[in-house]
Amino acid sequence: MIKAVIIDDIRESREALKRELESYCPNVEIIGEADSVVSGAKLLKQNSPALVFLDIQLGDGTGFDILELLDHVNFNIIFTTASDAYAVKAFRFSAIDYLLKPIDPDDLKTAVEKASQSKSTPNESLEMLMEHSRQVYKPLKRLALNTLEKIHVVNITDIVRCEADVNYTMFYFADKTKLLVTKTLKEFEDMLKDHQFIRVHQSHLVNTNCIKEFVKGDGGYLMMHDGSSVPVSTRKRNSVVEALNSL
Repeated sequence: MIKAVIIDDIRESREALKRELESYCPNVEIIGEADSVVSGAKLLKQNSPALVFLDIQLGDGTGFDILELLDHVNFNIIFTTASDAYAVKAFRFSAIDYLLKPIDPDDLKTAVEKASQSKSTPNESLEMLMEHSRQVYKPLKRLALNTLEKIHVVNITDIVRCEADVNYTMFYFADKTKLLVTKTLKEFEDMLKDHQFIRVHQSHLVNTNCIKEFVKGDGGYLMMHDGSSVPVSTRKRNSVVEALNSL
């Protein structure tokens, strides 16, 4: 059994989550509940849960305030949040699990399964998320990338390009290293569109700051600063030209 606690300031939300867990995640045992920063910190200090369902907005503060009151975070966390665009973006950049309210049972099962299979707590990703929470609406500068082996935290400016590999994405960096990441290219297109990345082909996403030149012949392709070449689809030619003219 996975010993878990729920911290949420709305009783109805706690009750609904418990019902969902009983129905869809019978391997989760709720050993405690709290409804505030103060009671949540006390609960976590007195117990040793493996998993915490943590609401972002609490009556007397935030879920992040609780974490900053603790000496160690030695449990996995699944954040729960209302539909807040910035909060969701911060979670995605940090590779931290979150659930949008009202919670979808399939999403809940997936998040719990990931937590149960995790061998360590995502401390570096959690630090990134808390960093982002203190810089509300400022541009996010780093990105957490999940590979099969670990979570890598990278500077967005170091990414030269991304290439689709079925349901995975290969990242290529300025230092010539690369990482195969367990998300689709479409997900990263959405995440990086505000950082001057553009989709130039069905299989390619590039950092426009790393483009050396656009060769219009031979169907059209980009030469990147790392020496690689990236094809440009006919459908994307105009958007590529517009992006380069706006640099």
